Amino acid sequence: MQMTIGSTQLELVQGDITRQDTDAIVNAANERLAGGGGVDGAIHRAGGPQIMEECRRIGGCPTGEAVITSGGNLKARYVIHTVGPIYRGGKSGEPDLLAEAYHNSLELAVENGVKSIAFPSISTGVYGYPVESAARIALGTVISFLEQSVHEIEVVRFVLFDARTFAAYETNLEHFKSGRTGG
Repeated sequence: MQMTIGSTQLELVQGDITRQDTDAIVNAANERLAGGGGVDGAIHRAGGPQIMEECRRIGGCPTGEAVITSGGNLKARYVIHTVGPIYRGGKSGEPDLLAEAYHNSLELAVENGVKSIAFPSISTGVYGYPVESAARIALGTVISFLEQSVHEIEVVRFVLFDARTFAAYETNLEHFKSGRTGG
């Protein structure tokens, strides 16, 4: 499924983010940039030790912020590591922190001349963020950024690991599309 925003193609696919041929992929990292499970572990395994060495030099990343490393052995030239919030019921600033993680990743992409970027569903794995809410925030933040910012990003792809997550993003993207056509 896709949507055009200005000159940017927004895409949803189900698959493995480590296999994307975009300029950058986004890693749902932890604050220590220490690798881990889920997307984070998969990116570090596929990208090789160079990514971890660069993460150690950076030292850490606060929740909502983003840092960049090379792509190591990945097809992607860069990995943008961002830290989403741990979900604690939604009353501890989680929506704003999740939006910041997407926004700051896009800002870093623009600063580094990235033309195509792939995102996972940040915070919806072990961090427990409800997928439907996370999808609404992710898509809303990305669409707003693409509409309001000067950038040269040609493709933003959400690479969603399973059918349930894909369906949540698809439903939310349909909502945004219908809202843009006056519905």
